Amino acid sequence: MSTPARKRLMRDFKRLQQDPPAGISGAPYDNNIMLWNAVIFGPDDTPWDGGTFKLTLQFTEDYPNKPPTVRFLSRMFHPNIYADGSICLDILQNQWSPIYDVAAILTSIQSLLCDPNPNSPANSEAAQLFNANKREYNKKVREIVEQSWTAD
Repeated sequence: MSTPARKRLMRDFKRLQQDPPAGISGAPYDNNIMLWNAVIFGPDDTPWDGGTFKLTLQFTEDYPNKPPTVRFLSRMFHPNIYADGSICLDILQNQWSPIYDVAAILTSIQSLLCDPNPNSPANSEAAQLFNANKREYNKKVREIVEQSWTAD
């Protein structure tokens, strides 16, 4: 059955394959266009450099009118990422627009890594450290990056 949401996701997937943004990849999981696996690579020359972080995107038939549920599977230490991996990001909540596609979602999450919003913390420890002691915060981020190499 081909619904508008599924057609749009097929288009998103085609675009992602033909013109992938730097440092991100994503594809439907196991022939299920409504559930995607994605990987975001930590941006170069940042504390996240070298990290490979796995995520899932769960879409509903309301896509693209409603955002997907996006969650990190990799362990994260970031002011805007909850312990369960869910992400506090305006475009995934109140600033969502149907013009965003999968590439835009993943690119936004990638830039959030380096540009957190500590005023809207999902992880108060990370937000406090980010504000009070950047060096210690970056050290914890580097630990997460190293763990991302060995995580399955």
